[in-house]
Amino acid sequence: MKPVPRALYALIFLMTLIWGANYVVAKAALRHFPALLIGPLRAALAAALLAPAYLIVRSRSGRRDCWTARELAFVGVLGVFGITLNQVFFILGMARTSVAHAALIIATTPLQVMALAAMRGQERITLRKAAGMLTAVAGVGVLHIGDAGGRGASLAGDVLVFLAAFCFSLYTVFSKEVTRRHDSLTVNALGYVAGALAGAPLLVHESLPFDYARVGAGGWLALAYMTLLASILCYLIFYYALDHMPASRLAAFSYLQPVIAAATGFVFLHEPVTLPVAAGGALVLGGVWVTGRG
Repeated sequence: MKPVPRALYALIFLMTLIWGANYVVAKAALRHFPALLIGPLRAALAAALLAPAYLIVRSRSGRRDCWTARELAFVGVLGVFGITLNQVFFILGMARTSVAHAALIIATTPLQVMALAAMRGQERITLRKAAGMLTAVAGVGVLHIGDAGGRGASLAGDVLVFLAAFCFSLYTVFSKEVTRRHDSLTVNALGYVAGALAGAPLLVHESLPFDYARVGAGGWLALAYMTLLASILCYLIFYYALDHMPASRLAAFSYLQPVIAAATGFVFLHEPVTLPVAAGGALVLGGVWVTGRG
């Protein structure tokens, strides 16, 4: 594999910064929109922007994508898990838990990716990796036992955030097989279209009784951030980077997300970083790091 250019590292850091701050932005969006509306609305807006971009790029390049029926069905299913369910579970979880809890649970995504990859025969779980996974699980346990009464945190919210991370892990592992034949813009565009279609019934159901005219500028800005930056830009950077560096090296940047999230949560939401959060976070991040090194 060729050396990774510095510009790509800059893009990855930007992606990490955007995702790290996205937890606070999600909390802001929840002040303006119902939780069940944000996920499908975000997916629909992202699909409406990505689909034309994909068509323009394809027409200018003169490239013709050859998709099999199996690949299209595969991307459709990935879109449901990686887009619709991921975003619905995430926003429902953020409505029920704290920024620090959510960020640390999302930080276990590389472990989930590794476990799924091992089940697919793509990776081998060594003794060191298993020890790292157990350490991270212990960190999540400390987080729940020691910080059960943390500000805004709940077990139900943490479980929902975990399900969001699991859906994204499925998307990561299985879409890797498709991106070998098709570029990240193509896979993401079709994935978002499929995700938007799957979430359309929920979008209509939640939109009918909702008065969009009452949403202030802050709500629309939060939704724009989550759609344009946290969804479209970050997903494109993530899969572009995945094509140019090992997944383990890319996953290392995820260690910064909880730190950024906790810092922004403290500054903007005044969420305290308690001792159990710090101890659990150290175990989670340490376990993820050990697993990545194994």
